[in-house]
Amino acid sequence: MMVPAYPAARQVAAQVHGRLARHVAVPHSAEEPPAPVPDSQTIEAVIDAAFWASLRREEDHIPKISLALLPVEQAVHPLLLERALPLNPNMLARLAPAVERPGIHLGVWAAAGQLMLWGTARILPAHCLVVEVVAPGLLVVKYPRSGDGGKFVNIAVLEADQIKIIGEEVLGLADAPPLLSLLSDCESSVSSAGSVDVLTQLATSMRAHGRGGSLLVVPAGTEQWRESIVLPIPYAVSPSYSELAELVRDGQGDRHHLRWQEAVNRAVSGLGGLTAVDGATIITDQFELLAFGATIARRDGGVPVERVALTEPIEGGVSAIVHPGQIGGTRHLSAAQFSQDQKDCVALVASQDGRFTLFSWSPCDGIVQARRVETLLL
Repeated sequence: MMVPAYPAARQVAAQVHGRLARHVAVPHSAEEPPAPVPDSQTIEAVIDAAFWASLRREEDHIPKISLALLPVEQAVHPLLLERALPLNPNMLARLAPAVERPGIHLGVWAAAGQLMLWGTARILPAHCLVVEVVAPGLLVVKYPRSGDGGKFVNIAVLEADQIKIIGEEVLGLADAPPLLSLLSDCESSVSSAGSVDVLTQLATSMRAHGRGGSLLVVPAGTEQWRESIVLPIPYAVSPSYSELAELVRDGQGDRHHLRWQEAVNRAVSGLGGLTAVDGATIITDQFELLAFGATIARRDGGVPVERVALTEPIEGGVSAIVHPGQIGGTRHLSAAQFSQDQKDCVALVASQDGRFTLFSWSPCDGIVQARRVETLLL
C-alpha cells in the first residue's frame, strides 16, 4: 500500500472503523449481507488518496469522486475493468470525469497487498464504506443505510486539517434518518421516517442552488403562522400545491421503486428552487406548498428573540447561548424570531457559503434551538 501523508487520515481512520463495525454488528433486515468492514490501515490509505486527488486538476476541472470500499464479488451488476488499476491520486484525478455523476462509485479493494480500483458500481450493499470527494480538501466518509434505496449516513467530514465526527447519538444504532433525530425533541408533526427523509432531501436541494434560502414548515390545517408573516404574501399559492404531498402520501409501498424516487426528486427540486427567491418558502408538515417569497415579521405582542442555543451534531460539540445575529444575517435572525413566536413550526436556513441551520423551539429548555447540520447534508 502507498504510505499515507495526510495527517487527518490517520487521526480519523480508527474512529471510522470502530463506528462502522458497531453499526454492522447491529441486526438488520437487509436480505443481502452487509459489506465487510475494512481495517483502519485501508481506511487511512483510501482517505489519503482521495484527499490528495481532491487537490489535483484534470483539464482544469475539480475532481469529484466517490470511492466504495467493496470486494468485487459483492457488487451488484458492476462495471469491471479488464485490468485493475492501482489506487493513487493521479489515477483518481484521471478517472474523475468518468464517474462524477451522482450514484456512480469507484470500487476499491485490496489484491496482493495493494489497494486496487476494480471498476464501478451503482448499487452498494448495506454499510459499505464510501469516501466521497466533495470539493478541494473536503471529504465525506459515509455508508448507505440498509433497505433505504441508497440513502447515506455520514460518519465524518474532513476539511483540510479539520475533522468532524458525527455524534453517535445522531447516527444511532438504528440508522435513524438524520433530520428525524434532530427533530425528535421539538413539537413539529413531521415525524415519520419517510417524511423526514423527504425533508432531508429538501434541505439538500436548498443547499445545492448556492443562493441561500429559508424554508418554514408549519402544521397542516392551521393559520396561526400567518401572524408572523407580512401580508399580503407576494407569491401565495392557491390552492396549495400538493404534488410532493401526494407522492409522500401515496408512495408508502413504492419507496424503493426507481420511478417513484425520480418523481420525488423532481418535486423536491422544484420546491428547493423556490427557496432561492428572496423571502421564505412556506410548506405544511404534509409537504403542501403554501407560498414563497414571504417576509417574516415579529408577531404582534411578541418579544424580540435575544438568545438561541447553538449546537452542532458532532463529537465534542457543546451548546452555546448566543444572539441569533452571531449565527448569520437577516435570514437567520428572522428564522429564530419565527421559531420563538410559532413554537409548533420549524425553520430551515441555507447560507450561500453552504452552512445550514435548523431552528426549532425546545419546550424542555424554553429556548430556540439552532442546529448547524451541514455535516449531515454533504
